[in-house]
Amino acid sequence: MRKSIFIAAGLFLSISTQAQLLDILKSTVKDKTGIDLNNPQATKGSTATTANTATTTTTPTSTSTKTSPLNVGNLTSTQISSGLKEALSVGVTDGVKKLALTDGFLKNEAVKILMPEKLRKVDMTLRSVGLGSLADEGVKLLNRAAEDAVTEAAPIFTNAITSMTITDAKNILLGNNNAATSYLQNKTQSQLFTAFQPKVKASLGKVGADAVWKNLISKYNTFTGQSVTTDLNEYVTTETINGVFKMVADKESGIRNTPAMRTTSILQKVFGAQDANR
Repeated sequence: MRKSIFIAAGLFLSISTQAQLLDILKSTVKDKTGIDLNNPQATKGSTATTANTATTTTTPTSTSTKTSPLNVGNLTSTQISSGLKEALSVGVTDGVKKLALTDGFLKNEAVKILMPEKLRKVDMTLRSVGLGSLADEGVKLLNRAAEDAVTEAAPIFTNAITSMTITDAKNILLGNNNAATSYLQNKTQSQLFTAFQPKVKASLGKVGADAVWKNLISKYNTFTGQSVTTDLNEYVTTETINGVFKMVADKESGIRNTPAMRTTSILQKVFGAQDANR
């Protein structure tokens, strides 16, 4: 009997010890993981709720920070198109007007037409024999011809600007600093060359550049015993066109980056939207 009591007591103590150990284990698990082994279902629900809450919170944040590349605020397609056309018109009008003035090319180092590269040796030779003034006169008259011919650009540019589509306008608005100028160049380059060539040829004769250059080349050939020729018409035509686009690009960059240069309400509205997308 006594032996049975000792065995029963031993079993009781063993069970009690195991129960204590189990309680300690459950407590440790709950502290470390937050999982209640006494009520795992409730814990699972709590975890799911937490996960759902996290998902709900994360999703709208992700959506709100995603920006469309064509997000231009409340602007309509018509406003975007009008703003870009006005910016180009301002750039063309301002650029052509400045270049068409006396010294518009000659005194502007960014667009000044220099001696053709193949004739640089002509320039050096003439200066070496005291005919520097003749070389200077030749360069001056190349620029005078460009100043006279550049007004031909205006109607060609106007036609290209008018034909701009809504898609063109949106792409240009969110493009780089000279996106509008590049568009204009792609649309008008060949037309400008065709229109400019006869005008430049007439201008070269009008300002006396053809006669001066004939004399200049003749003297060089006499001094060197060589026979140099060059197509001044093609050269001046190309350089005139390059000068126009340089001026338009400068104006476009100014409007894009300098709010003070946005002189009309539509320019302020459209390019203000562009600022927000940068």
